Parts: sequence; C-alpha cells; structure tokens
Amino acid sequence: MTPSSDKELNGLDNPSFMGEDGSHYYAFPDLTAQRPKEGSGEDHSSKLAYTVTDVPPWYLCILLGIQHFLTAMGGLVAVPLILSKELCLQHDLLTQSHLISTIFFVSGICTLLQVFFGVRLPIIQGGTFAFLTPTLAMLSLPKWKCPAWTQNATLVNASSSEFIEVWQTRMREVQGAIIVASCFQIFIGFSGLIGFLMRFIGPLTIAPTITLVALPLFDSAGDDAGQHWGISFMTIAFIVLFSQYLKNVPVPLPSYQKGKKCHFSKVYLFQIFPVLLGLSLSWLLCYVLTVTDVLPVDPAGYGHLARTDTRGDVLSQAPWFRFPYPGQWGVPTVSLAGIFGITAGVISSMLESLGDYYACARLSGAPPPPKHAINRGIGVEGIGCLLAGAWGTGNGTTSYSENVGALGITKVGSRMVIVAGGCAMLLSGIFGKVGAMFASIPTPVIGGMFLVMFGVITAVGISNLQYTDMNSSRNFFIFGFSVFAGLTIPNWASKNSGLLETGIIQLDQVIQVLLTTGMFVGGFLGFLLDNTIPGTQEERGLLAWKQSHKQKGDNSQLISNVYDLPFGIGTKYCAVSWFWHLPTCPKRPPGGKQTDEPKAAEQERSVKASSERAPEIGADTRI
Repeated sequence: MTPSSDKELNGLDNPSFMGEDGSHYYAFPDLTAQRPKEGSGEDHSSKLAYTVTDVPPWYLCILLGIQHFLTAMGGLVAVPLILSKELCLQHDLLTQSHLISTIFFVSGICTLLQVFFGVRLPIIQGGTFAFLTPTLAMLSLPKWKCPAWTQNATLVNASSSEFIEVWQTRMREVQGAIIVASCFQIFIGFSGLIGFLMRFIGPLTIAPTITLVALPLFDSAGDDAGQHWGISFMTIAFIVLFSQYLKNVPVPLPSYQKGKKCHFSKVYLFQIFPVLLGLSLSWLLCYVLTVTDVLPVDPAGYGHLARTDTRGDVLSQAPWFRFPYPGQWGVPTVSLAGIFGITAGVISSMLESLGDYYACARLSGAPPPPKHAINRGIGVEGIGCLLAGAWGTGNGTTSYSENVGALGITKVGSRMVIVAGGCAMLLSGIFGKVGAMFASIPTPVIGGMFLVMFGVITAVGISNLQYTDMNSSRNFFIFGFSVFAGLTIPNWASKNSGLLETGIIQLDQVIQVLLTTGMFVGGFLGFLLDNTIPGTQEERGLLAWKQSHKQKGDNSQLISNVYDLPFGIGTKYCAVSWFWHLPTCPKRPPGGKQTDEPKAAEQERSVKASSERAPEIGADTRI
C-alpha cells in the first residue's frame, strides 16, 4: 500500500501466486501467472493472468476491484484527517467523516473517467499529498488561522451556525483555489504542452519536488504519533513486519474451485494489505486497552486520545446514506495566493503521474503510452481536480503509485478491475457509516501510519536520482541545495512574514504562500539550476530518463486497441482527418490504414506474440 518508485514497480520481488497444480484460481483477488521453469530465462514478471484489454469473470473483477480500493484506503483517509486540523475540524468528527465519504465518492468518479476517457490504463485516482503542502501554507495565513476557541473541545458546538461558518469559509477558499488551478492542468494536458515542458524537466527537478511533498509534514505526523508513542510504534512495527519481513510468506486460505471443490490456496496476504492489517490490529489493541481502562480516562492524561471511545460517537451520529454533491459547503471563493500555491501542487502531481503511466503500462501488458494518451491522461486528471474542488474534498486527485505497484503483485492488469474498484469507491462514498468508521481511528494509530507513509514518499522522490550521475559534484550541489533551501526558506518565511510585506495585500499573500511551500521552493531551484549550470545530458540523467520511457518497437494496432477512446469514439471521430491534429487523438495516415505492408505484417506478429503471453483462462471478451 505504500508508494513505490518506478524502479521498484517491476514485480521482480513479488512472488507469483500459483496453486499446487500450477493453475489459476478465481477464488482470491491475487491471481498471478505460473512461475517460469528454472533456467528457462523467462521473467515471471512478464507473465500476466489478464492484460489491460482482457475482461476477467465478473466476480473476479469485483474481488480485485475491492482489493485496489482497500490498497488506496490509507492515502484516501489520510488527506482529510490532516486537513481537518487546519480547517478547525479537529473536534468535529462527524464533518470529518463527511469529508472522507466525499473523497471516496469523487475518487470513484475520477477513476472511471481516467479509465474510460483518460490514459485508459488501470490506474486508481485519489487524493494527493502534493496539494496538502500548499493548502496548509494557504490556511496558515493570519486571515485563515483557526480561532482559539475552536481548539477547545468544550467550547465547540459542531451544530452552531458560528462554528459551521468558521470551517466552511476556509473550505470554500480551498475549493476555489483548486478549481482555478485545475484549469491550468486541463490546459496543459489537452493542449499537448506537457511534452514541450518535459524537455526542461528532469530527475533533478522531480527529485526535490516530490521529496519536499512529505518532508514538511513531519510536524503533523509527530503531533499525532506523540499522543501515545507506544501505540504509534506498535502500528509502525506491524506495518514494517507485514510489508518487509513477511511479504514473501504465503497464508493458506480456504478456496473453492470446480473439480477440486473445497481446498486451501496460498495467498500473499501480508504483501497486499500491510497498512490495512497494521491499522486493524493496532485499532483492536486500542479497543482492548480502552475496555480494560489501561488508557487514561482523564482528557488531560497522556494517551487519552488512544482510547477508542473518544471518537466512538461519530459512528452512531453518521447517517447510513449521504449523497455528496457539488457546492455542499457553499459557493467556492477565490484568492490569488491560493491559486499560485495550488498550481505548484498541480505541477508536482503531473510529474508524478507521468512516471506512473509508464510503470502501469509495463506492469499491465500494454505498450508504452503514446503522446495523445498522456495528453488525455493529464487533461482528465485536471478535470478530476476540478470535480474535487466542486465537491469540496479539500484536495485534488492524482494517479496512485501504490495501486500501480499492486499490479505487479496480482499479475492482473485488466482495466475492468479498476472500473470495479471505482464503483466500490462510489458506493463507499454514499454509505455514511464507512467514512465515520475511518474517522474514528485513534489519533496515535494515524500518527504511526503517517510516519511510514511520509517516509516512503520521501524515498520515492530521492529514488529519481538513480537516473543521474551521482558521482558529479554538480548534481550533488543542485539536489542538496534545493532540498535544504526548500526546508529553510519556508521555515524562515513562516516566522518572519512581516518582513515580506509590500503594502499590497494580495501580493503579500502570494509571496507568503509560495515561500512557505517547500515543494515550490525546492522544485523551482532544482529546475533553475539544472537548466542553467552546464552539464551533459547523461550527467543530468536525461538520457537514462528518456530511455526508461522509450517505446520498444512500433505496434500501431496494439496501441490502438489499448489507448483509443471507447464506444466507437476513437474509430469514428478520431478517424476524421482534422481530428489528427488534436493533441488528444492519434496521428493516423490518410484513410486511417497502414500503408507499409512489411510494417503491417511485423505489427501483426507482434500483436500475436503479445496475446500469447497471457494464458487462456475461460472465455475472454475484449473492450
């Protein structure tokens, strides 16, 4: 469930799931192909049970879809829980549950849009930490700091109009900034500018940007974990135990299959759900310690927030059904400072998604995405951010790296599985009790999860340096200076905001938000220095970066099957000549047919070879 770097997403350290007779089973979500024979030279990571265009049986789609939803659960829940403090909602658990339900619902919509009309790869969409840093910077402005009385649980009346207005004005400000900034992403995607911008953006820009997404959040993680360090370290220990030490240990679970009937199948359960299992066990132990009154009852006592009954009322208060809708918190407002800050988050999110597209294509048996598919993917992610702003999640949406990594575990790359996962998120967003359940997780348990997740996100950012020459003093300087400045300058700016005043309120807010957003400061310095300090393409990592994303061979027919728009849109409308000039449509020859016969024959052989990689499992249909 933790994010994975591009290098890690190759499935090589993920054991295949195989029955005793080497056959495939439908009974469990982690369906993988047979292991290759020892010494055969085959790479088992390339063996897929289902490729991107295959449609597994309906029940397998549902099981695998729910698995993807559960894999993304940690990130989806973490975003609104972190935002709740700056929105003055730390003592209003019912509203926190509504935010969790809303982000589930919107993530489901965005996932379906991405699979059908975006890049068309099996990628889950959800809340992004890239938007958190600028959002927290914006809400730290003197205008939006929470009143002192909202910090005292005895003074907060969650149903009072005064309290509702306090948090909703802040939410509407965040919504407006996200809506406007998302228009920038929509323009970049659908105009095809992303390809032009990538000429100047390399690993030395991406590494400090993504690294500084998580590093500034150490304060939030430390505060939550510090409510009871024993519970937090226990949560960390469980997650580390499951994700690192026991990931290759299979668990025999009962299964049913025609011919064999009831039997036990080995499932790599710890590798698939390390965070979910860790949270559940820690949560259960907190319940036991609460029932036995080991944890203090006094609200002032250390460890009181580890009790499960401090948040238990939200489950009874939450409605069974609640349908999120656009503008549910009121009409969004817009400020210049918020727009600039969130735009920095948009850029970081786009860079992260580009790497996810290529990794997902490799793991799902698809050719590398062509430019028109990437343009559509970035554009649809912008639309997703627009919808997230309209619905009021307090965040945007992006591709989830952890779900891309799950493809390497399950060996099922079908996009219909992700469609099922998107539908599961939609339904969970409508059932109010689901969001309430996650809002009731004890604070130290959340803090332990944050320490693991933010640490891995930081490492993912640093892993981009693998493409550069790290024996170069030039690269050492650029990365080290960018990261350290990205921590130092925001810290100074937040403590000395008076020295940055120009007399123009709007300009002061823009400067304050940008200079207190570490990922903007570090990413901008990395971009500026990498493009101005002399260095070879190889030294900067641009050659290795491009090589890792280079398309192997030209297979127009296979690319068309995977990336063309569905429901006849790709064949009917994009076949019109003037549509060829649109950045979101493929460039086709006159008449829409391949004129080079030798190349066509080579493509046919490539398609046949690709189709032979996936084993025949039951009746197959294609989309």
